[in-house]
Amino acid sequence: MSLLIAATRAEFAKVFTTRIWWILLLILGAYVALLSGGLALLFGATSEGLLGASAGAQQMPTDGLAPTIYSTATSIGYVFPFLLGALATTGEFRHQTLTPTFLATPKRGVVLLAKAIALFLLGAAFGVVALACAVGAGSAGLAGFGIDTALDSSDTWAMIARSILAMAIWSVLGVGLGSIIPNQVAAIVIVLAFTQFVEPILRSVGALADWIGQVTKWLPGAASDALVGSSFYSVMGTGGTQLDWWAGGAVLLGIALIVTILGWLITWRHDVT
Repeated sequence: MSLLIAATRAEFAKVFTTRIWWILLLILGAYVALLSGGLALLFGATSEGLLGASAGAQQMPTDGLAPTIYSTATSIGYVFPFLLGALATTGEFRHQTLTPTFLATPKRGVVLLAKAIALFLLGAAFGVVALACAVGAGSAGLAGFGIDTALDSSDTWAMIARSILAMAIWSVLGVGLGSIIPNQVAAIVIVLAFTQFVEPILRSVGALADWIGQVTKWLPGAASDALVGSSFYSVMGTGGTQLDWWAGGAVLLGIALIVTILGWLITWRHDVT
């Protein structure tokens, strides 16, 4: 246990000695605040008929709008802790810090576990910042139009807690991906391609055909949205079929663990230079 604690402290030190963590955090906070605040203003203006709706037209329903806007922190921002975990791992290979790490801690499984624990906690911290920005900007925009912010609802706070957990798991998934694909450029390309293009397209197709939706609901992004319980994709009509929140959490965590174990088997146990 003392070896694991020491290794975990070392992993925190490795992350904080670089600039990438606060750069990602800054971009995440600004991106989520801009998006959630913009959506709140957009939907608020639409509900008030301020965007050219004809007189007497039915107003846009606002029930359940607040959680959907707050969930942009995860449905859009999850790529940032995912990248953090991948970069924290691939950076070890790129800068050849694994050799002294393994000399100091010969039990490589302990090193990988320590990295997963450290990045889980850092991912949760990213989640706290993302949710603070999403809720702050989103609730301000909704309140400006007199729309219920749902901040007095225990369901909203439960969703926020699950969102933070989802962000933490995404960071662990990044660790696993980085351990499988040690090339930093390749890992970044895969993260961005999968999260911004491949899965969104598959989920959009899944929303059009029920049998495809039964498959796409097991994808990590869909499982993450299920865990959170609300998703920006539902507004776009591409949410598709979702698992129960607990099943979504189990699927996302299971994917993260499987990918990390594969990384340990494929590259982590091999000789490093």
